[in-house]
Amino acid sequence: MHGDGPEAQIGGSAVRIMRIGSLGGLAAILLLGTIVTTVSTATAATGPSNLSTKSFTNNFAVMSTLKPLAQSGKGKVAAILPDTVSSTRYVEFDAPDITRALKAAGLTTSQIIVQNALGSDATQLTDAQTDITNGATVLLVDPIDQGVGQSIESYAKSHGVDVVDYDRLTLGGSREYYVSFNNVQVGKLIGQGLVSCVAAWNVKKPQVVVMHGAATDNNATLFAQGYDAVLKPFFQSKKWVDVTNTADTWDPPTAETEFQEAYTAHSNINSALIPNDESGSPIITYLQSLHVAPKTFPTTGQDATLTGLDNVLSGYQCGTAYKPIYLEAEAASALALYLRAGKTPPSSLANGKSTDTVSSTSVPSVLLTPTWVTTKNMNSTVIKDQFVPAAQLCAGSFAADCQAAGITP
Repeated sequence: MHGDGPEAQIGGSAVRIMRIGSLGGLAAILLLGTIVTTVSTATAATGPSNLSTKSFTNNFAVMSTLKPLAQSGKGKVAAILPDTVSSTRYVEFDAPDITRALKAAGLTTSQIIVQNALGSDATQLTDAQTDITNGATVLLVDPIDQGVGQSIESYAKSHGVDVVDYDRLTLGGSREYYVSFNNVQVGKLIGQGLVSCVAAWNVKKPQVVVMHGAATDNNATLFAQGYDAVLKPFFQSKKWVDVTNTADTWDPPTAETEFQEAYTAHSNINSALIPNDESGSPIITYLQSLHVAPKTFPTTGQDATLTGLDNVLSGYQCGTAYKPIYLEAEAASALALYLRAGKTPPSSLANGKSTDTVSSTSVPSVLLTPTWVTTKNMNSTVIKDQFVPAAQLCAGSFAADCQAAGITP
């Protein structure tokens, strides 16, 4: 073997080429080619090929496997949430969980934007436009309604910015992906929860008021598809009575007013299909003011809020559809990182399809699984996931209810 050969610069590093006998030149070329190929393969950021919805946990550990994507991508990721009224989840869970997921994947604080439009279409559109001006290359958008969602996605598309529909699908939009829970299944859980509760609480002749979320929210439509399908046979068989259906809203004070009007007009009402915890909370307070006893007037909910869970514990709400928001935040953040890096997410992650009924298109989707939570499984769901701290859940007058349910703060 002869002495060391010259050095070559590859990717900013000096590599010494060894000459071997009379074939030194050829060996050097072959060796150089091997080194270049190895470097190229090592720096190719494609993300884990087996990433799926089952990969995500409440410690966000899997997000660190996406750091190569974060390093190779360009621009900021901006998440624009809709409001703070329809559910406390956007402040308590979505905003911090999206931020945590993106940071765990290697983005810096300056590369992450998380905003809330506070129920204003104009604010949500302006936020999106400003974010794009300030360097966002991917938007996660939970649209207040279909109109503003379409405007945001049209603007983003014209500026070469990718969009992921977050939680709500923008009908007539142009997003690349959609991330949410299986919302028809959410509705089915709510309907089935009411059926089980009516039997458990021994309500002999259910006289039901059926309430709905905002008509401008496609999720509300999907929830209704789910619970209407469950309730329809009971109404058709005359075993239950569909007394009245209220107008559509996600505003809790409006929902309370609508319920009071229905209850005043139909004093025989003894059960309520309520689509989320926030709307149910003031209604339950109203029923308590009328001295309605626990476990006599079934109501339902969604989102596993602290108030909703306490209402379940105290016997005024049958259960709540639990949606672990950290799963949704991690899945959306993962999609954003793939798009930001110009890569295609694995099919194991985009595990479903959703239909945009306005544009008649099939949207690649990540559809997550909800769980119906009652006193029987609070320990194994919301407490285990640290979604709601047991100390908060069992505070004050709810301590005895927690003890009865086997929940220890």
